[in-house]
Amino acid sequence: MSDTRKGLLAAFLGCVMWGLFPILFRMMAHIPPVEVLAHRATWSFLFFMGLLALQRRLPAFRHALTHRATLVPLVCAMVMISSNWLVFIYATSSGQTTQVSLGYYIFPLAAVLVGRVWFSERLGLVQGVAVALAAAAVMTLALAQGALPWISLYLAMSFCLYGVVKKRLDLGPVLSVAAEVALFLPVALVILASTSLSGQGAFGASLQDSVLLVVGGVITAVPLILFSYAARRVPLGTLGILQYISPSMHFLCATLLFGEPFTTAHKIAFPMIWSALVVFSIATLRQDRVARRLAMVPPAVPTTVNTAPRA
Repeated sequence: MSDTRKGLLAAFLGCVMWGLFPILFRMMAHIPPVEVLAHRATWSFLFFMGLLALQRRLPAFRHALTHRATLVPLVCAMVMISSNWLVFIYATSSGQTTQVSLGYYIFPLAAVLVGRVWFSERLGLVQGVAVALAAAAVMTLALAQGALPWISLYLAMSFCLYGVVKKRLDLGPVLSVAAEVALFLPVALVILASTSLSGQGAFGASLQDSVLLVVGGVITAVPLILFSYAARRVPLGTLGILQYISPSMHFLCATLLFGEPFTTAHKIAFPMIWSALVVFSIATLRQDRVARRLAMVPPAVPTTVNTAPRA
């Protein structure tokens, strides 16, 4: 299996897992999101340390945290993904999974804009139409609600910037995600110490909550590894298309499982987003098809001209 196919498979599995996370966090809705985030980081860290120890890669892990060339991008990635997780946990536990769904639907289109700014990728006419449709959908919700859907916008942009940083980071997926968790660990421990001293900590209060906090920390680490693996092997545009899986599952969770309200504004905005994604996907697939055809064309063989004088 080629590296590209491995990356596609990793991205697909990661998106499916990510799509099911609202169910997990909804089961912990009575626990403050900051505390859930702190437990997620703590148990993820222990999971990664065990994994790296088995792989005998702890020296490489220490080098990543002490080498300036990798430390700065890792700090940026940690800030992006930690804040993304916090908003994600808050939204799903407070009955705003619909906004989460919208945010990750917007992500591929945000990736187009970021690709234009950071990587000087060309923004074609069709892609421009898709981005304009997404912007119109956001404005429709903003006018109906009297405020911008900040949860959706922040989830889209923070995850997009996280992908940009990971694409430039020359580290393996396990090492990079483990380092991000380690950088956030001091903050997590301060949060857990504070909740424990106040007597309001959820861990240990009930068996179910304790198990959910531990399991949540471990299983939420896996999609980040898969995403980091895929980000280095799959073009950003293709990776964006695969991200449709997660918001579709979030949308089904919000409307079918959680019974969240789906207003008239949502009924207008979501079809606009879906239309934008269809337009964007068709344009992207056509570009990929053309690129593959060009790659299959053999280079022209230069004709050798005999310039030697005749006898």
